[in-house]
Amino acid sequence: MRRNDVSMTDLSGVDNDPKVYHVRKSRMIRLVNWWTVSATYLPYLLLAAVGVLVAQVAQEAVANWDSLAVAYDGYRSALSTSPAVAVGLGWRATALVVAALWWLGHRRTPVYLLDFAVFEPPASWKVTHEQLIEIMRRQKCFTHDSIEFMARILANSGTSQSTAWPPSITRCLQESSPPSDRSVDGARAEAEAVMYDIVAKALAKTHTDPRDIDILVVNCSLFSPTPSLCSMIIHKFGLRSDVRSFNLAGMGCSAGIIAVDLARDLLMARPNSIALVVSTENLTQNLYHGNDRSMLLQNTLFRCGGAAIVLSNKWQDAMRAKFKLLTTIRTQGEGLDAYECVFECEDDLGHRGVRLSKQIVEVAGKAMQDNFTALGPHVLPLSEQIPTIKSYAAKYLCRRLTRVLEKRNPALAAKVPRPRTYIPDFKRGIDHFCIHAGGRGVIDGIEKTLKLSQKQTLPSREALSRYGNTSSSSIWYEMDFILHNQDLKRGQRILQVAFGSGFKCNSAVWLCLNTHK
Repeated sequence: MRRNDVSMTDLSGVDNDPKVYHVRKSRMIRLVNWWTVSATYLPYLLLAAVGVLVAQVAQEAVANWDSLAVAYDGYRSALSTSPAVAVGLGWRATALVVAALWWLGHRRTPVYLLDFAVFEPPASWKVTHEQLIEIMRRQKCFTHDSIEFMARILANSGTSQSTAWPPSITRCLQESSPPSDRSVDGARAEAEAVMYDIVAKALAKTHTDPRDIDILVVNCSLFSPTPSLCSMIIHKFGLRSDVRSFNLAGMGCSAGIIAVDLARDLLMARPNSIALVVSTENLTQNLYHGNDRSMLLQNTLFRCGGAAIVLSNKWQDAMRAKFKLLTTIRTQGEGLDAYECVFECEDDLGHRGVRLSKQIVEVAGKAMQDNFTALGPHVLPLSEQIPTIKSYAAKYLCRRLTRVLEKRNPALAAKVPRPRTYIPDFKRGIDHFCIHAGGRGVIDGIEKTLKLSQKQTLPSREALSRYGNTSSSSIWYEMDFILHNQDLKRGQRILQVAFGSGFKCNSAVWLCLNTHK
């Protein structure tokens, strides 16, 4: 079975594959993040314990009222005759109050994901590979070599024969129609069709009134109109005038996690609030019309899509939320290679597009390594963290020893053994993976690096096949696939990984609280 032929019906025999990682039930208890469990449920346990204690005390007080009166008189007599008893009780009470205040002050406000919705494009938006190439021909700007190049890329892209493009571009398939509509009105119409649909579905699924939204974060990299996309949503759904709105642009395919991270920080600063996050991309004005091969890839990979997510920090929403946000890790690349890896510019003839560097694989690998290095302590058990620390220490000592020997004895320095880098097994801390569907090569590379099974990368491949590269919303199509098609259980953790221009690698870890569809 080829990798690009993986589908929902191809799972026969996957669970029986001896290479698939399994954890013995006796060791599963070691994978539980007990701090997260205690931070989530300790307040409810304390309230229940206090309620039981008060009930018992009240019951005993009613049954033994005379005995309590005698004991109280004896207690007052002891305090009056022995100041040491009073001081001891005072110190204990003070310590208890200080400990309670410290715990409340350092306890992070939990952020819950109530539900989310993804954009399901109508049938009129969907095109086959042949139709997509015909769209390129009717632009009347591409050479024969460019058409053949895009056809080869499209055949190996991992996308299916039914992915969505906006009507402003697909209308050129009709007779006597202009090549494409690249106007602001066309781009705004595409944004409205996607955003209004997903926001309405997300609010309906969570039974949230638009007036209850306190924070609104919208991310769209390549289309930033005036008024903003936030204003479009506020005007359409009638959000309050004091809503905190933020519009993120130019941050690439990883902007979806950046938007969630921003919403989390705002929720932690604003108790008893609800946040709406909208992740989308716009293609109407971003079809490249030149013949530079490094800029033609965007014409074959990107598709229409979007996702709307409703977040809350209200404690009463913990009972109905689907997920709890455990952590977000953001990594920003450094250097010129990372900065120019994904770069919007104009070619020699003035055609605007996004240029992909030849170093993109190397830059993405370095960004992912840095991100997972920071992510490991949050999700991995100690049995995986200790070998990683040992490997890092060995490499550090070897590097220092080599530098010293190179000055005194270069020949001996060349013989110093290089320790192997230990790659931790993230499958021991993560149950499901949502890898950004940037292309089949991206998914293949991460699958090989993390030693994932086909079942674990199936959500990413299915999202790429059904919807294409929908930019920042692709990880939510994968989350939706896991929720509806895989054996997701309460207490399991889902990792979202996304790459973006800059160059950035961002990740988010979610804890499943409810599995209802």
